Amino acid sequence: KILKDLSKENTVVVVEHDPDIIKAADYILDLGPGAGEDGGKIVYFGKLNGLLKANKSITGKYISGKKQISLSFKKRKPRRWLEIKGAAAHNLKNINVCIPLGVMVCLTGVSGAGKSTLAYEIIYKGIKKEKGDFRGVPGKYHKIVGLEYIDDVILIDQTPIGKTPRANPATYLGIFSAIRNFFASLPEAKLKGYTPGTFSFNSPGGRCKVCQGAGFERIEMQFLSDVYLTCPACKGQRYQPEILEITYKGKNIADVLNMTFKQSMKFFAEHPKIREQFLPLIDIGLDYLRLGQPINTLSAGEAQRLKLAKYFKMDKGPCLFIFDEPTVGLHLAEIEYLLKSLENLLNKGHSLIVIEHNLEVIKSADYVIDLGPEGGPEGGEIVASGTPEEIVRIERSYTGQCLRKSLMCNY
Repeated sequence: KILKDLSKENTVVVVEHDPDIIKAADYILDLGPGAGEDGGKIVYFGKLNGLLKANKSITGKYISGKKQISLSFKKRKPRRWLEIKGAAAHNLKNINVCIPLGVMVCLTGVSGAGKSTLAYEIIYKGIKKEKGDFRGVPGKYHKIVGLEYIDDVILIDQTPIGKTPRANPATYLGIFSAIRNFFASLPEAKLKGYTPGTFSFNSPGGRCKVCQGAGFERIEMQFLSDVYLTCPACKGQRYQPEILEITYKGKNIADVLNMTFKQSMKFFAEHPKIREQFLPLIDIGLDYLRLGQPINTLSAGEAQRLKLAKYFKMDKGPCLFIFDEPTVGLHLAEIEYLLKSLENLLNKGHSLIVIEHNLEVIKSADYVIDLGPEGGPEGGEIVASGTPEEIVRIERSYTGQCLRKSLMCNY
């Protein structure tokens, strides 16, 4: 309603994935058809009716119902329970919360209902404190029961991974070490006495001496944001010229850093130990990112999924993962990738708590805890808890009301 009111005397441009917002728009500009190198083109421009008939538009196919998010993975039953007793931080009304383990739990409710307080201040900080991994003060609670069933609690939120352009997906995931080792093992590199460290842009040796391997120079602007300019010496390639003479299939290490993960899969096809390290990014739908792409250029949604990909390689016992609105910034097609990634974590024996408003994710959950009924002082209570099918029966649950149509139930 607010957007419609604004458009009466103004032009309103909204970047959005939500189907309801898209349907309400007067005109729709759909870009694609894919992401990264596969995008950048106008797939459709016009009114909603035309979008629904546009064969090349993935957005149109989802909005029209021709394509739907697959809910093929099996529903799970709780193996054990984690119980929070007397949660009373901020607006939480001294509530007792039973959280099933070994399943995906969606934490729902209107804005300000107490979701983040419960998930972060109570569950995350509380468990960390009980296990001796947190020195701060968690939100107020009486007791947490069932800690013996989880080894650790891991928060995957929307906070930036890095603030400088030096970090990239390859270094963040630890993939770059294998690539450096590979280039150091090439005959010409051995002949010249190069080591894996020679191919690092974060340590002296083969990196550009002017920009110290950053590929850019930072210009401090005092009262404005700093400006980053391409290094005039290495032209953004990070390395000294002699290092770039070492090639494999005609590509040097700077060329590899400029590849997407999808391209890298093909490039290292004969090297399964390197290739398998790219799979988490492929599985989560980030195959369009470049290995050397500065992490500070990633969107909040991309950064959150990159954090998730890092934990796919983790070899730990059963953990409790907490996700803070992981669908932010994601297209409907990307949500399907996300759900498959969450299922992979469940298959490894982990437990999931997902703070979410997206109905596609909520109806995919094994269990829902709905907070409210309103936001602020009138929130902080458990309005409903149970399976999505049970939640729709609760009349005072706004989440349940919205789920009814989505689940096509006749209650």
